[in-house]
Amino acid sequence: MNKIDREFKRITKQILSKGRMDKNPRPKYQDGTPAYTFSINHVTMSFDLSNGEFPILTLRPIPFKSSIGEILWIYQDASNDLNLLQDKYNISWWNNWALPDNTIGACYGETVRRHNLMHDLLDGIKADPDGRRHVINLWQVDDFKDPHALKPCCYQTVWNVRHEDDGDYLDMCMFQRSCDWLVAASAANQVQYATFLCMVAHHFGYKPGKYTWYAANVQIYNRHINQAN
Repeated sequence: MNKIDREFKRITKQILSKGRMDKNPRPKYQDGTPAYTFSINHVTMSFDLSNGEFPILTLRPIPFKSSIGEILWIYQDASNDLNLLQDKYNISWWNNWALPDNTIGACYGETVRRHNLMHDLLDGIKADPDGRRHVINLWQVDDFKDPHALKPCCYQTVWNVRHEDDGDYLDMCMFQRSCDWLVAASAANQVQYATFLCMVAHHFGYKPGKYTWYAANVQIYNRHINQAN
């Protein structure tokens, strides 16, 4: 097993043994019943990409190409267009949240576009590599006043350049307010943001360094408990 395999087992066991069920969940299953979860708060993992600790699970199939496609759609295309997501990356998992214009509205890629977040990040690192203000934050409250599909789960990244004797490294922290551990957080989200770090590091000629994930709440849905076990 690699490092994320071990972390996956550790966190899954922790949720199963110590997780507490919510009392009034917002989401519902397709049959209309409340989608209860068991969850724990304040979870973290860290991976040194320069030491081969890329966080891709080997314990289950991972949609590797689709995961990267979605991160490109959000941060490179800066798009909320589901037609583009389907045609360019063959991804349809957002379709259940489509608005009448077949977008996901004022969230994710649309927020990146509105606030020029990706260009500002790159310009900031170029102008001041040692700065401590290199942040992308998708939690833009004014945007949520417009129609939107979902508020961002992976909502913030913080970037730091680190100078070592063998070269310059780019480190990144990703903050996630809520994560469906089995479906997304342990799989697609980790691949996405570790790859995102690699791409930005490559843009500047830095070595990919430490990727650290912080989650406020990590949950397993009650209908997934048998699968988790």
